[in-house]
Amino acid sequence: MDELISKAKVLIEALPYIRRFYGTTMVIKYGGSAMIDDELKESVIQDIVLLKFVGMNPVLVHGGGPMISEMMGKLGKRSRFVDGLRVTDGETMEIVEMVLAGLINKQIVSLINQHGAKAVGICGKDASFILAKKHMPKPDLDIGFVGEVVRINPRIIDTLISGGFIPVIAPIGVDEGGQTYNINADTVAGEIAAALKAEKLILLTDVRGILADREDENSLIPTIHKDEVERLKAEGVITGGMMPKVGACLTALKGGVSKTHIIDGRIPHSILLEIFTESGIGTEIVG
Repeated sequence: MDELISKAKVLIEALPYIRRFYGTTMVIKYGGSAMIDDELKESVIQDIVLLKFVGMNPVLVHGGGPMISEMMGKLGKRSRFVDGLRVTDGETMEIVEMVLAGLINKQIVSLINQHGAKAVGICGKDASFILAKKHMPKPDLDIGFVGEVVRINPRIIDTLISGGFIPVIAPIGVDEGGQTYNINADTVAGEIAAALKAEKLILLTDVRGILADREDENSLIPTIHKDEVERLKAEGVITGGMMPKVGACLTALKGGVSKTHIIDGRIPHSILLEIFTESGIGTEIVG
């Protein structure tokens, strides 16, 4: 009986958050170990389905870099990166689209459907909802079909949400001429959160959050104001793979998102722990 009462208390503790966020949109970027480890994958999908069933509107944006590299290896093609961005020629773009929009996207959709919710998988080519252009890291540096977001047309996402579906989005964009581009998933998540005026943007990663000392996982910074970001970059606290995540958070905040979160996807049910507890588990960047 005590165990049952404890379970009831957990539900009651979550009630204020369920009431507060009922009917709101949560954009979640899904990547890292949580996409590879089967138990973590199950945990993430359960969290997303639960959010839907308690009245929230989860929108899932997924990555898939390791799977793309694996497929390229199987096809005898070597992955090359410049400043963390995959050099994407025409053949590589075909592989990227096949893996992201064809393989990973439909696997996630299937898992959500198996858990009783209704998911629909799309990419930026559907209804041209992610309008992109070629990204040039430097004026004289061409890394192929790597894109940056020009504009998000959220109509197709709004339509899916109003129909009771969970949108599952592959980060592929298209320009006005129909050319396809590979876009960083964190960047896409931030732009979509801004376009939807989401309540939260949640980015899953493989570290606890933003650490004051990258060698010390106990140096987690729980809350950062957006005005502190440039100082933390200058101090070397925000570097490398954390840069696009923080950039996505700033884009979302500028677009009217209430709060953004960078959390450890290696922790089971990390999404629920971040949303339904007072302290949360990662770093929140606020405006």
